[in-house]
Amino acid sequence: MEKYRILKELGDGTCGNVYKALNMETYEIVAVKKMKRKFYFWEECINLREVKSLRKLNHPNIIKLKEIVMENNELFFIFEYMECNLYQSMKERQRPFSEEEIRGFMLQVLQGLAHMHKNGYFHRDLKPENLLVTNDIIKIADLGLARELSSMPPFTDYVSTRWYRAPEILLQSSSYTPAIDMWAVGAILAELFTLCPIFPGESETDQLYKICGILGPPDWTIFPEVRSASRLVDISNLNVSPVNLSDVIPNASLEAIDLIKQLCSWDPLRRPTAEQCLQHPFFHVGKWILKPLEDPLQLKLSNGGPKPNLELNLWDFWRQKDDYFLGLTLAINPSPPSLDLFPVEMTSRSRGTGTDMLFCSDFQGHSQQSVFWSLLPPDHHQTSVPMESSLMSSFSQFLIADNSD
Repeated sequence: MEKYRILKELGDGTCGNVYKALNMETYEIVAVKKMKRKFYFWEECINLREVKSLRKLNHPNIIKLKEIVMENNELFFIFEYMECNLYQSMKERQRPFSEEEIRGFMLQVLQGLAHMHKNGYFHRDLKPENLLVTNDIIKIADLGLARELSSMPPFTDYVSTRWYRAPEILLQSSSYTPAIDMWAVGAILAELFTLCPIFPGESETDQLYKICGILGPPDWTIFPEVRSASRLVDISNLNVSPVNLSDVIPNASLEAIDLIKQLCSWDPLRRPTAEQCLQHPFFHVGKWILKPLEDPLQLKLSNGGPKPNLELNLWDFWRQKDDYFLGLTLAINPSPPSLDLFPVEMTSRSRGTGTDMLFCSDFQGHSQQSVFWSLLPPDHHQTSVPMESSLMSSFSQFLIADNSD
């Protein structure tokens, strides 16, 4: 450890103390975790769960273990340095995080967690203190309680800090799955909006009552193998109804509320995986469709009039006065010349403009001819979109042309 100079202590945990240090050879700032127990054999060092998991997991949103040092029966882990943890960041906030900031944090956490689960581990101790932050970057840390998915039950009862502990653990279920990590993610997501824990129980029993106060009592059949049956009987008989989560977290969007509800489900089987969470609408709010680099049909609008908006927000389209009609050209392979074509009048509710559209029936998959129609009104901007009959396309393909300069 001669090459590391300790600068200050960062934290005192159950298993070890963490220090900020300087690598005297590279002048890199690092974090040094000094384990409290003694180690006498190198084999027992490299077989620690934290070491085994970190050596296997390589992801931008999982803390990087740079080096392991064993000296005088003391073990040191050298990690990349992060400025603070999420708990400290929340504690120092003068105002709540914006939903965009929360979305950015949770996107990274779920990406790291998806990588962890995919590679055969679940964390078991997710909480704000174990999520390290530097600027807008967040990384999962402290894998001391991580366990392989292939491990056989029974599992340890005491995992994760109580406020983020899934109900199946509180009820001492004989087995549990990575769904316990997803419960913790839901609790953390809710806390990022309010800066206060959503289930702040003072004991394991009180923790269950706090959960019931938000979600209502659970279904008996969800936990067939619990070892603490008396706790389950007590909470299942509670005469309480679920609250409206939007009242508890008033600054959260409907998409965020829906995701929290799914993650904080009594039933572990109903909680989405990390991969599924990444597809939730919460992470796809306000996505923009950008102007293509090249217009495949080289369609042009007239030069007269104001320049169209080159970005289309599908959720807010037509709300702004500068939004313009998006020209579309669709292509299909119709049947031979006997194909029936019929015009359909399409009217915009917002603009009141109409255009004829040709819809085709009885598609036979013939490639000898193609039919195109335009969704742009002929008189829009005094420009008409020409029909193209020479371009070939399968029925499943859609060619979209942005009619802009």
